[in-house]
Amino acid sequence: ASEGKDGASTAENTPPWVPQGKPGERSSVFYSAGQFFFEYLVVVSLKKMPDGHYEPKITYQFPKRENLLKGQKEEEERLLQAIPLFCFPDGNNWAPMTEFTSETFSFVLTNVDGSRKIGYCRRLLVSPPYTQRGSPLPTVALGTSCHARSSALGDVPQKATGLDQSDDRQQEGARRGFLELSAEAMGGVLSLLSWGSMALPWQLIELTRPVDAHLEHVEFQALLQRLSPHLILHIFASATLERRLIFLAEELSVLSQCIHAVAALLYPFTWAHTYIPVVPECLLDTVCCPTPFMVGIQRRHLERVLEQPMEEALIVDLCEGKIIREVGDEEEILPGKLQNEMLISLNRHNNNNNVHTLEQVNALVSEAFVHFFVRLVGHYASYIKWGRSGSGSFQERAFCKAIASKSCRRFVKKFVKTNMFSLFIEEAEKSRIPQEGNG
Repeated sequence: ASEGKDGASTAENTPPWVPQGKPGERSSVFYSAGQFFFEYLVVVSLKKMPDGHYEPKITYQFPKRENLLKGQKEEEERLLQAIPLFCFPDGNNWAPMTEFTSETFSFVLTNVDGSRKIGYCRRLLVSPPYTQRGSPLPTVALGTSCHARSSALGDVPQKATGLDQSDDRQQEGARRGFLELSAEAMGGVLSLLSWGSMALPWQLIELTRPVDAHLEHVEFQALLQRLSPHLILHIFASATLERRLIFLAEELSVLSQCIHAVAALLYPFTWAHTYIPVVPECLLDTVCCPTPFMVGIQRRHLERVLEQPMEEALIVDLCEGKIIREVGDEEEILPGKLQNEMLISLNRHNNNNNVHTLEQVNALVSEAFVHFFVRLVGHYASYIKWGRSGSGSFQERAFCKAIASKSCRRFVKKFVKTNMFSLFIEEAEKSRIPQEGNG
C-alpha cells in the first residue's frame, strides 16, 4: 500500500491547550467509537437491471453480522443501503468498458447522533467473477471505519478483498486480519497479510501511521497544488464562521482529499455541520439547505448546482483553481496581521522550501493554522470558572474583553458564537486538568 512507502512520521504538535479527558487521550470525534480500525469489507459492483441500465449493488460483505440488537441492525441496514450510492455518486450512466482510470477516494456518512463513519474506497475496472460474464465494469472495494485515515487507504480493501485477482482462495484469514487492525496503535508500522497471486500467494502490506492523530487523514499538498494560499485563506475564513462551502472537481479523489484538508485546517475545532466530501447526483439539492454545509460535487453538475435556489455560499472550482461565487467579505473576516502571517507561511510551504515529504508539509501547514487559533483563543482556559462541584462555566464576555486588538476581538466575538467553538468549550468545561501554554 502507498501508505507504507515512507517511514517518516510527524512530530507530536498537539497544543497543550486542547481539552482532553485524560493525559494522552485523543479528543477527535473520529476516535470516539470502535476497538478496531475497520468494521466491514465490502465490494460494490454494477448490476444490469431489466431496463438495461446499471445500478450499484453490494456483491460481497465481510463479516456477515448476526445476533445484532434492533438498534444495531437498523444502523447496519442504513449503512449498507447508503454505501452503493456513495461508491458511484456519478449517477447511472454506466456501461461495460475496456479502459477506466482507477481512483482512490473516501466518503463520509453522518449518523443520527452526529458520529461519522468513513468509507475508504478503491474504484477500478474488474473482470469476472465480480462482474457479469466477460463484461469489465468499474467496481469498488472499500473498508468502513469510525476512524479517519488518509484516503489512500482505499488501496488496502482492494488487496484484502482480492478484487484484482480472479482466484479467491485463502482470503478469509487475510480479511479477518484486515478487520482486526487495531485503531489504537498510533505511530510505527502496522502489518497484515493479503492473498497476492499464485506465484506469490501472500503479500505483506505495511501501513505507516503518524504519531499525531489529527493529521492522519490529511493531505494538505492536494489543496496547495490546486489553490493559491490567498484563496485557501478565503476558504478558511468562511469555514471559521460556519458558512456554506461547495467544492467542485471531476475526480472523486480530488474532492475527498481537498475537503478533508479544509476541515483539518480548523483543528483543534471540528466542523459540526453537514459534511459530504462526495455528494451523489441524486442528492444535489443538498446545496439548498439553509444551514451550514461543506460538500464536494462533481464539476459536471455545475450548471445544475447554479440553478438551485440556494442561499449565500462559497463555490470553489478545484479544477480551475478559482472561486466561482463568494459572499464578498472574505478578505475582511480574518484579522489583517494574522492573515498576512499565515499567507507568508503558506507561500513558504507552497514553494516547497526544503520540504520534501507529505508528512512535513502536513505538520508545517497545520502548525500555521494552530498558531492562528492559539493567538486568538488560546487564553480560553483562564476564563473557565470552576464551581465546587467540579463543573466549569465559560466567561464569554470577559474572555472577549481580554483581547487587546480591535480586529482580533471583532473576529473572536463572531467565532465564539459558532457551533465548533461551543462544542470545544463544552468539552473543556467537563475536563478539569491543568492547562499550560495559555496566551
